[in-house]
Amino acid sequence: MFLVAVIGGLTIAGCASTPPNSLATHDASKWSNDIAAFAASDATNPPPRGGIVFTGSSYIRKWTTLATDFPGMQTVNRGFGGCELADVYAYADRIIVPYAPREVVMYAGGNDISAGLAPELVFGDFVALMKHLRAALPHTKLVFISCPPSPKRWAQTERIKRANALIADYCRHHEITFVNTFPLMLGADGLPRGDIYVADQLHMNAKGYAIWREAVAPVLLP
Repeated sequence: MFLVAVIGGLTIAGCASTPPNSLATHDASKWSNDIAAFAASDATNPPPRGGIVFTGSSYIRKWTTLATDFPGMQTVNRGFGGCELADVYAYADRIIVPYAPREVVMYAGGNDISAGLAPELVFGDFVALMKHLRAALPHTKLVFISCPPSPKRWAQTERIKRANALIADYCRHHEITFVNTFPLMLGADGLPRGDIYVADQLHMNAKGYAIWREAVAPVLLP
């Protein structure tokens, strides 16, 4: 059956064509040193093929407990700085595809919103990235973690929710697993839980990563 979804005026009908995105104007060169460091590490200590690649922005980069959070699984952390979805797209052929992963777990998008990118363009960058990965890794399971709330960026919440809604709808129709951590990070008052963030009120502490671990673990391939 041909599925069509209309969200806030943006029609998603299998997204046969890639929606508008920022790829043509985005400059990913500022991350070249980070990517070169990954390449140097790979040259001396290549990650195992067929593992689980975690990639995206600082929420992933700072997830330093992947090995203990997911015991018995071969995890590779390829998160870098404050990257955006367009940056992950730019470097996917260097930090994801060569490892032939059985699964890719991603989070990015919050920095895009913070930089002023419209949710619709964030969505377009997401779709472009997913299409690229699906073409390069047709048998790899793709998992995307929702854009989280945070006290520091609470003023951006409606735009974050909009981006999450667009991405979640696309995932439902394209066999991509969407892990919605947003509500799990809120307290009874509907605001971000104060006990799960470090002093900058943006990044998570161990309690925050425990929430992500519990949300992601059930969707990983055994």
